[in-house]
Amino acid sequence: MKALVFAAGLGTRLGDFTKEHPKALVDVDGTPMLARVLLKLRDAGITDVTVNVYHFAQQIKDYLAANSNFGMNLHVSDETGMLLETGGGMLAAARYLDSDEPVVVHNADILTDFPLAEMIARHRATGADATLLVAERDTARYIMFAPDGRMDGWTNISTGQCRPDGFMPQSGMLRRAFGGVHVVSPRIFSALAGYNDALVDAGATADAHGVSRFSIMDFYIDCCRELQLHAYEPSQPYRWCDIGKPDSLARARELFSKNGNATGDL
Repeated sequence: MKALVFAAGLGTRLGDFTKEHPKALVDVDGTPMLARVLLKLRDAGITDVTVNVYHFAQQIKDYLAANSNFGMNLHVSDETGMLLETGGGMLAAARYLDSDEPVVVHNADILTDFPLAEMIARHRATGADATLLVAERDTARYIMFAPDGRMDGWTNISTGQCRPDGFMPQSGMLRRAFGGVHVVSPRIFSALAGYNDALVDAGATADAHGVSRFSIMDFYIDCCRELQLHAYEPSQPYRWCDIGKPDSLARARELFSKNGNATGDL
């Protein structure tokens, strides 16, 4: 299997640190987030990994080189010409992710210790196009799933907005927050390419390779009627933190201190 780590984000909510460093290199208990995510993937047996970069890209490249790529076969998908967000970033990295096996996609700012092997097994069992880590977490934006776990739409409870067009939440649907980790089947990339082409045809700016800037969640929302997108909730309690803000970073440092690491290697 292969994996993609999203490490290109600006991380502006972290303040002074990301004025001089990429968010992926912020440390939690002395270990940069990027290392923690890579080691989590390695512990799951995934050693072919692509990391996308934009903000202070050279620092990430230097960090990987200084650590001998953590003993993994690492590729860098460089977006310094144009930041592509998560959807465009996945499409731009597709040339490194060609495989007959599912691909794990993991945000570099998500620190969690749920069992990846269980999620991968669930993805294989359902035959989904994509399997999304979700939870009953307080937020304004929710993915809506049918009782069988298939994604039906999305809603912003603060504004009342619902997507895609014509979608309205129904009684019995599962309302869940996305957790920044997903497993995708290889066939998702052709759908991504078609979605991107439609954006470009509609006038979206594209990079030198014809890839435009779009969110993977926008892709999932707009295409959920055509694709099989399934929810995944771990069977056992687990820890989860988005380290993108100072308060959540402080919480992560408390939860994942050396007496309770996310992986045994740290």
